[in-house]
Amino acid sequence: MDRSQRLSAFIAYLLPVIGWIFLGFFQNKNQFARFHMRQSVGLFLFLILVTAGWGVVTWLLAWIPYAVVLGFALFSLPLAAYIFGVIAWVLGMVNALSGRIVYLPIFGSFANSLPL
Repeated sequence: MDRSQRLSAFIAYLLPVIGWIFLGFFQNKNQFARFHMRQSVGLFLFLILVTAGWGVVTWLLAWIPYAVVLGFALFSLPLAAYIFGVIAWVLGMVNALSGRIVYLPIFGSFANSLPL
């Protein structure tokens, strides 16, 4: 594994959308970088889905009198997900720079099946 492959994989985490576009166009044959791009996209989708899920649940609870307080209390779930996301993001960058192919926890196997 040479340094340029590891750096390309690192870019997928460092610059999410721009890095994915770069890897999609210029590093299409680099399987190592594509693996880490899938992991980065999976992390991004996980965080978006957790935030959207919390928003939907809070919106539904807002229709029930006084239950909106529960929706605000549930805000701890996306906060925990974002703390986990930062840890997974750093772990992914370390794996990319180290040249390791390791799934990120919770969503890594799903992310690897993404058709990118």
